[in-house]
Amino acid sequence: MPSRPAAHTKARASVLAALTATVLTVTGTPALAAPDSGHLLNLAFERAANRFGVPRDLLTAVGYGESRLDGHAGLPSQANGYGVMHLVSNPSNRTLERAAALTGEPLADLRTDTGANILGGAAVLRGYADKLGLDARDRADIDAWYPAVARYSGTGGPAAALYADTVYTFLADGLDTVTPDGEHVSVTGRPVSPHKGSLAAAEPGFRSADYPAALWVPADPANFAAGRSAAIDKVIIHVTQGSYAGSISWFQNPASEVSSHYVVRSSDGQITQMVRDSDTAYHARSANSSALGIEHEGFVDDPSWFTDQMYRSSAALTAYLCDRYGIPKDRAHIIGHSEAPGNDHTDPGPNWDWTQYMRLVTGNTGGGTTPDGLSFGAYAVLRSGSTGAQVKAVQQLLNEQGQSAGAADGSFGPATEGAVTAYQAAHGLNPDGVVGARTWTALLSAGPTTTLREGASGDAVKRLQRALTATLGSPVGIDGSFGPATTTAVRGYQTSRGLTADGVVGPDTWAALRAGR
Repeated sequence: MPSRPAAHTKARASVLAALTATVLTVTGTPALAAPDSGHLLNLAFERAANRFGVPRDLLTAVGYGESRLDGHAGLPSQANGYGVMHLVSNPSNRTLERAAALTGEPLADLRTDTGANILGGAAVLRGYADKLGLDARDRADIDAWYPAVARYSGTGGPAAALYADTVYTFLADGLDTVTPDGEHVSVTGRPVSPHKGSLAAAEPGFRSADYPAALWVPADPANFAAGRSAAIDKVIIHVTQGSYAGSISWFQNPASEVSSHYVVRSSDGQITQMVRDSDTAYHARSANSSALGIEHEGFVDDPSWFTDQMYRSSAALTAYLCDRYGIPKDRAHIIGHSEAPGNDHTDPGPNWDWTQYMRLVTGNTGGGTTPDGLSFGAYAVLRSGSTGAQVKAVQQLLNEQGQSAGAADGSFGPATEGAVTAYQAAHGLNPDGVVGARTWTALLSAGPTTTLREGASGDAVKRLQRALTATLGSPVGIDGSFGPATTTAVRGYQTSRGLTADGVVGPDTWAALRAGR
């Protein structure tokens, strides 16, 4: 995606000054009694929340998910969205104009003035709450805002549910961040149980047919071409210049005329496929016909978006695609958007760590042997004819759980297929004899349902981490230590499955995992 010009950094001082003016206007604080310049963003969130009756932490979580609380000097995202709250003006989403009507703020201020932008975001959220019929009691319950947050995404169905789930994961985990201007902003974590209503059924229920660890949310047919005119010979790395859910929404918008095969989330490495590998996504001009495109949530000039979880998850995907299509795992065939012929884009930019990424791609991310024989960075779909260490792991798990898979020899033959089918039938899974994400999750989570929480350690934690890696489709460090990263993964899983997102693995969470959910 297009990068922002160098004026970004220089413009921060003027944005900060404009924010001061807006906070004074919104709060009524006299111009001679300027607020503490170290707390301007916090004040803007508090004032906007109070004016429109939106929970301050919810408003902050939405802003963090949209922009990491960076207004990007008033420059637009790929979807033509602006500011901390990503107020959008495009043919299918006009929250910028809606914010202007609700607040009376000029469009120019809503684009460039962070205080006005946050006020506009609060106004739009409140407007959605009013349309949904939330009364004062409802608005005091942060869980009741879930449908309003989903509407703020500018889309519907699975993409809207993904967006709202991300916001509620931030609320569950809490936030403790420093803005680009050095201000400390925090949100205290708390148990969440969002009122999803009809959106519970809208959560992505389908897995990618090309990369089963990924969710499947198709792009609009206007944004890609069916089939290919050349063989696949490269993977192209992109940066979205926007949020994960916002990019998914943009690729579903027929007016965008752009798409990518895959989109990777920053916080946990979740992957959504939007265009089949066999079709031509519109992402790299002349290279489209022969390339697979992977978009990464974030902005080119902000390295905080490029998390270890994102690198690991994306590298596992790239390694899988290279193996599947015979693409050499080198920098001549795994390239940045800026390196594609005929392109004027700069992504992924200088903050993308190619050394780390290529080490992960060329390393043993999913198919080799591991010390315990069960832990992998990604769990592949296995079927009759498959071979290797992961087949051996399935055979071991089946034999341990009373299904006779024969010798654990790493060869998926008739005995293994029969054992898989019998196991699936006995556990309420589709008895197709194929080991996909659901069957992996059920197999890996089987065992004692000991309650686990942060600070726990041991084999039960390893079992949990393996199951989470399989069901979330992104690597969770399998080290037997229940630390903050595992807590985040647990809460993300609980939120996306409609469970109480308290980060504690009790009977309900174990039951969901053992059912392959």
